[in-house]
Amino acid sequence: MDTVEEVEIPIPSSSSSSSSSMAKRPCPSQNPKMEVENLLDEFLSLSDRPSLSLDLSLENLLQSMPPDSDLIDRALRMGSLLLDAAKHSSRKRSSNHNSIVWPFPPDLTFKIFSMLDTQSLCYVSAACSFFSKCAKDPLCYQHIDLTTLVPKVNNAVVATMIQRAGKALRSLKLGVVPATVCSPGFCQPLVSPVRKAMVEAPNFSWNDKRSRQGRESSILTRCCLNPLSAEGGAPGALLRKLHLYNIERMDNASLCCALSACPSLLDLEIVGIHVELRQTLMSVSANCHLIERLFFESSRTGRDDSLKMQTCSELVNNCPHLTSLSLRGFKLHDCKVRILVKGFRKLKYVDFSTSYSITGNFLRNLGNSNGGNLLEVLILRDCMHLKEMEVARMLAAILEGDFKLLIHLDISNREGLACEADWYHRCYNSSIMPIKQVLEARPDMRVVAEYPSEGSYVETFDTDMNSDISLLSQLSSPLSDGSIFMSTSEGSYNSDHGSGNEEGQDAVIYGESSDEDNILSL
Repeated sequence: MDTVEEVEIPIPSSSSSSSSSMAKRPCPSQNPKMEVENLLDEFLSLSDRPSLSLDLSLENLLQSMPPDSDLIDRALRMGSLLLDAAKHSSRKRSSNHNSIVWPFPPDLTFKIFSMLDTQSLCYVSAACSFFSKCAKDPLCYQHIDLTTLVPKVNNAVVATMIQRAGKALRSLKLGVVPATVCSPGFCQPLVSPVRKAMVEAPNFSWNDKRSRQGRESSILTRCCLNPLSAEGGAPGALLRKLHLYNIERMDNASLCCALSACPSLLDLEIVGIHVELRQTLMSVSANCHLIERLFFESSRTGRDDSLKMQTCSELVNNCPHLTSLSLRGFKLHDCKVRILVKGFRKLKYVDFSTSYSITGNFLRNLGNSNGGNLLEVLILRDCMHLKEMEVARMLAAILEGDFKLLIHLDISNREGLACEADWYHRCYNSSIMPIKQVLEARPDMRVVAEYPSEGSYVETFDTDMNSDISLLSQLSSPLSDGSIFMSTSEGSYNSDHGSGNEEGQDAVIYGESSDEDNILSL
C-alpha cells in the first residue's frame, strides 16, 4: 500500500473563526486505478481462506459504527457492482473464446446467419456477444419474416429490423396469419380478424387475451411501413417481396406511401387489410413497374366495388411483367376482368376465387388470344355468379384446341353454378359441361369441379391433386417460399344476393370488343 503524505497548506488570515486554522488534505495517489485493482485483488484473495467468515466480520464492523451508519447499504451496492462486473467479464471472456473456436470466418458466418428465419436469428443473437455482433450484419436481415399467430410485433420491432437491414433488405412479411391447414381441393380463410386469431391460436389462454386488451405494445399501426421510406427510401429501394396479413390499422394512404418507396417490388401479397382495391392498384401501377406477382384478398368479401376500367388499363400498360394475378373477394365485373386477363401478355396464373359479379363471360374467345392463351392455372372457385353455360362454353373451347397451356382449372362452387336465365337457380350436377371429354382429350390437365349435394361436395374431377400441388405453388408464388393458399372467406354467400354484372353486363363481354382493344393499346 502506498503511504499517504499529509501536506500543510497555509490559509490567509480572515475575520472568520476558521482563519487561524490550518487545513490538511491527502495527496492524490500517483495511480488511482492501480490502487483500486490492488485493493480488489486483496479483497478477492480472502475468498481462498476457508476459515473466513464474512458475515461475522461485517457484524463486528457494524458494531463499531454509529447506529445510523449506512454500512449495510454500501455493502449491498458494492456487492451488486461486483456481481455485474463479474458477469460482464464472464460474457466477454466467453465471447472471445467463441470467436477463437468458431470454425468459420466472418463472411461465411454472415451468410449462414442470413439463411435463418427471423425468430431463429433473434435466438442466435442472444446466445453470446460474438454471435450478437455477427447477427447485426445487414446481410442477416435480407429476408425479414415477422408474421405471427397472435399480435406480438409492434412498430418499434419492425423499425429496428428494417434499420439493421438497410439497403440489403429484399423481402418483408408482417402481420397475423391464421393457423389453418390447407387440404387439396378445399379452401381455408386467410382473412382473419386479430381477435379471432388470438383466440384460436394454440396455447393462448383467455387470461393472455384479457391482458392484451387495451394495450398498444403488440399492435402494428399504419406507421409500421414508414421505415421503408427512411434515409431517402434506401431500405425499400431494392425490396423484392412485401407480404402483409391482417394488419387492421393499415389504411390507403400508408400503404400507398410504402409502395411508392418500393420501385423494385416483384411480389406483393395483401390479405385482410382495410384498403381499397382501386387505390392499391393505382399505386402499384404508378410505382411497381417490375411486379410479377400480385395477390390481393379482400377484408370485406363482396363489398369492394371500387375498381374501374381505366385502373385496369393503366395496370396492364404499366406492369407488363405480371405473371400471377389473384384478386379474391372483390366485386369484379366481366368487362374489367377481361381487360386484365387479356391485357397481360405473360399471365400464367389467375385466381378470382370468391369474387362477386363474375359470370364467366370474360372467357369467351379468350383462349385463342394473346394473354389468355398463355394461362396455365385458372381458379374460379366459389364465384357466386359464375354461370354453368359459360363454363360449358369454355370446356367446349378447350376441346376445340383453345387454352393449350392450361393444366389446372377449378370451377368448384359451394352452392353450385348459376343457371343461364336465373342465377338464383343453382346447378349441382351439370349434364352440359363436357368435363370427362376434356379429361380424355387433355390427360395432362386437372379439372376440379366440386358441387354440393345434400350439403356436401360429391363430384371431383381431379387427376392427381397431390402430385401437382408443388407446381401450383410455384405458379402461385414464384418468388416466395413455395406455399399456396387456396382460400375463401366465410359467409361470402350470405351477404349479397344481387345480380352480378351491374356495369357493362352485355356490352363488351360477348366476343371481341373494339373499344376494349383501343383501351389496351393506349
